[in-house]
Amino acid sequence: MKKIFSILAASAVLLASCSDFLDEDLKSSLSPTNTYTSTHGFEVGVTGLYEFARSEWNTWGGDDNAFTHSAATPYEVLQIGTDIAVTGHNDGTLQVFDNLSYTPLTGFIKSFWEFGYGLVSNANQILQYSEENTNWDKPTDKIGFQAEARFFRAYGYRYLVYLYGDVPYVDKVQEKFRIDFTRTPKAEVLKKMIEDLEFASAHLPEDPDKVQVGRLTKWAAEHLLSEVYLMAGMPDKAEVAANNVINSHKFSLIENRFGVRKDKEGDVFSDMFVENNQNRTAGNTESIWVMQLEYNTVGGGGEEDDWTKRAWVPKYWQLDGFQIADTLGGRGLAQLIPLHWWIDGAAFYDASDIRNSEYNIKRNWYCNNPKSDKYGKKTELTETLWKAGQLCPAITKFFYGVIDRGGDEGYGGNTKDRVKFRLAETYLLLAEAQIMQGDAEGAAESINVVRKRAHANPVTAAEVSVDFLLDERIRELVGEELRRFTLTRLGKLKERTLKYNSRAAMEDKHLLWPIPQDVINSNTGAEFPQNPGWE
Repeated sequence: MKKIFSILAASAVLLASCSDFLDEDLKSSLSPTNTYTSTHGFEVGVTGLYEFARSEWNTWGGDDNAFTHSAATPYEVLQIGTDIAVTGHNDGTLQVFDNLSYTPLTGFIKSFWEFGYGLVSNANQILQYSEENTNWDKPTDKIGFQAEARFFRAYGYRYLVYLYGDVPYVDKVQEKFRIDFTRTPKAEVLKKMIEDLEFASAHLPEDPDKVQVGRLTKWAAEHLLSEVYLMAGMPDKAEVAANNVINSHKFSLIENRFGVRKDKEGDVFSDMFVENNQNRTAGNTESIWVMQLEYNTVGGGGEEDDWTKRAWVPKYWQLDGFQIADTLGGRGLAQLIPLHWWIDGAAFYDASDIRNSEYNIKRNWYCNNPKSDKYGKKTELTETLWKAGQLCPAITKFFYGVIDRGGDEGYGGNTKDRVKFRLAETYLLLAEAQIMQGDAEGAAESINVVRKRAHANPVTAAEVSVDFLLDERIRELVGEELRRFTLTRLGKLKERTLKYNSRAAMEDKHLLWPIPQDVINSNTGAEFPQNPGWE
């Protein structure tokens, strides 16, 4: 869908806003003092926050992007080196996260730090200038913009605390160059994140049908609050927040076929991931917050924004008898190869579970090149092809194959709108909160809501555990959740990675990423210790 507003001016404001990782360098004619003088100016600035946030996995930039990692695999490094996938691609930026050989000098170690603090810094800017401005169109404008800014500040810190642990908490614009930052305990950062999200929940719009597509509502804040409460060890409050979303009756699990392929082959689960089916305007009542990245739309995503399409699709096109086709996932690069234990495990999915159907996990590969004598013949999966990343099961959540791109077959970017929060995960967050409080019966009931939609057998309280929940999150959310974050929150990153992933010899030091070496080297005015094991 369309980007919410014109983004060019917003990007200019935000990109001019910080040097180093938190300091201001205001040189543009679109500086905050010139821009944040009216409701329209804040509309432009907040639009920039949405643009910055959706650049979280931007690869090589593009003309109008607010942020770039300047490398091909930012999304993949948050999935690899865990219990779900290894890589079948020789990209050096990914391999070091596959075999856990990254260091404080590794590019993504620094770029995710910069992404988190870039979002924080720009949110702080809006919050500060909103307190100074008196020229508002409506009395509610100020608090509304502040609510969005505080949501995004918490979203930026979410990346930082998951990846680095204790990080400097900064809630003011840093107008002078500083070399004396100190690390704030994670518990204190989480407390501040909770305050921001509670404020956002209180002041964001409640009706998702009365906001522009892609814009935040109260329920996005409540969903994220549930997760952050769990991070902070407050499962009782996490349960309340998750139930607030569920009991709002604004959202419902998709139970019937819908959208652009409802009359074609597929099922209710696969429908959610078909291009153009992500938003409420398409009939998707499950989506709580959707980042707008639709292909070939004014203000939409570009080719560099999101390469998750390439990640989960094998390099089938290297094999005799195949050619690149969007119906097969496009130009897959096998950056993430699913591990056998879950995707090939006979006991992992119930026989009736539609999340394991051919519409959702492609296991049957038929040669599609009409010029080949193999055309129409099935190529069997072998361990050799699997390890090479040339043929393996593929998660179809990241396929195209619906929209006519005027012959642009195998388009590189995955500019399908990106669902960040959906109701099925809210139920699983609720189950997590219930497990943490010893309520196995309640957790089973919450999980079974999700399993019922999937046509999977119900589970009993006796079967419920943290590991069962983590398995269920794979079945429901694989590829959507950032697996490293989930395992970190539940204290299972090392245990499950060692159990299921023989490539990743995980040690305690890998539970957190190292602090970027440049940050430590430049912060000479105060002690800034490295994370344990990375000294």
